[in-house]
Amino acid sequence: MTSLKAPAGNKIKLTQIPNFIDGSYTPALSNQTFETVNPATGEAHGLVAHGTAGDIDLAAEAANRAYETGPWAHLSYAERARVVSKIGDLILVNRERLALAETTDTGKPINESYDGDILRSAQNFHFFSQFASTFAEEAYSAGENERHIAVREPVGVCGLITPWNLPLYLATWKIAPCLMMGNSIVLKPAEWTPYTAYLLAEIVREAGLPDGVFNVVNGFGAGGAGEALTRHPLVRSISFTGETSTGKAIMAAASGSLKKVSFELGGKGANIIFADADLSEAIPTALRAAFRNQGQICLAGSRLFVERAIYDQVVEKLVGLVKKIKVGDPLSKETEMGALVSAEHMEKVLSYIEIGRAEGELHCGGERLEALGAGNFLSPAVFTGLPIGSRFLQEEIFGPALPILPFDSEEEAIAMANNSPYGLSASIWTSDINRVHRLSKKIKAGMIWVNTWFARDLRTPFGGQKSSGIGREGGRYSLEFFSEAKTISYRYKG
Repeated sequence: MTSLKAPAGNKIKLTQIPNFIDGSYTPALSNQTFETVNPATGEAHGLVAHGTAGDIDLAAEAANRAYETGPWAHLSYAERARVVSKIGDLILVNRERLALAETTDTGKPINESYDGDILRSAQNFHFFSQFASTFAEEAYSAGENERHIAVREPVGVCGLITPWNLPLYLATWKIAPCLMMGNSIVLKPAEWTPYTAYLLAEIVREAGLPDGVFNVVNGFGAGGAGEALTRHPLVRSISFTGETSTGKAIMAAASGSLKKVSFELGGKGANIIFADADLSEAIPTALRAAFRNQGQICLAGSRLFVERAIYDQVVEKLVGLVKKIKVGDPLSKETEMGALVSAEHMEKVLSYIEIGRAEGELHCGGERLEALGAGNFLSPAVFTGLPIGSRFLQEEIFGPALPILPFDSEEEAIAMANNSPYGLSASIWTSDINRVHRLSKKIKAGMIWVNTWFARDLRTPFGGQKSSGIGREGGRYSLEFFSEAKTISYRYKG
């Protein structure tokens, strides 16, 4: 990997980040812009088109024209796959540029962008370009002269609203299957992290995607481009990843036109370590699960429950590892934890750290690292002694702050894991396979990991229970959401 340092010089040239509608970059109808800020420096690095309802109108109309009159919806899987796969190829060609943009927007370490997010973004296109061809039609015979066929057709115009923590990664997770099923897209990226969506528009155009099939409108949520997208009559489905409260607002807005909705929402993952676990694996993984991407991952192991027999040992070792985490310049390859995404979000995390100080014992961290400059840097924090009903354990903090609690039995571990409004993921660490089966059935979460964390097969369903979402993504689940089932029944003469 070549150098990923930012350009030299004291004055930062702001990148212009326009909308992308009907195959062309375009300013907002209002000609207004807003700044996007580098979380590591506190300085603006881009001017973003401030799209509103009028821009959503233009994008939805372009997407609908492309769907109704263009070739994309009528191509075969194989024909669409050639373009979708090429998008993945071009992401790899532009890997360094995309990684630098992602780190500049999010504050995450460059290694996480380069070796993680950008590779996975390319993989999403490569995977779905191949997997969609296995999505077979159903056919049934009823008697000698009657046949029933279930086919899949595109939904039409799909609205995709994506989060700021894994901007390109999670956008492509939706875009790739949506395209493979023949739909047109209006993407509304998170306002804090629009940079890679802007670059992706250039890539899809180069890959040969027809004009109007992929559109990007930047802007804000409530009262802005996001809300307009959820209410637009030409938009037939909404796929959203983000905060639970926003998901509820989108569901209400989309209900007026009975749009299909799919939500991957918040999480408060339980990480459960039993005394018979391999601690040489469990403790370092618990560290990664809690603090990767500054703890800004919905799948984070954000609540750590440890069997009492090993509780003191785990706390001591984990705190020692947390103190060694290198927080600093996201562009340095030595950095292990970068900056939180925004000053606003940092203040939110700090407010939870104050709750932790008041209700429990702080073992390390929890301080703003002002020596690193104007960026949103926090030292990773570990707490013990918090009550299970504390807001610290009940609400999604989405930052580098980990509570550790002891338990004495399987039943108590299950009760503690389920004592949350969320149900996205959980990890179980044990060498007892029978215990694995018992707990996996009783923990209310969409994904259970055993002696691992963040393991994914893109064919399996991804999503949560309770307040963690509606529907599933991945494999055939994504292809089903981004298509409409139609039954064709006919009789014929023998």
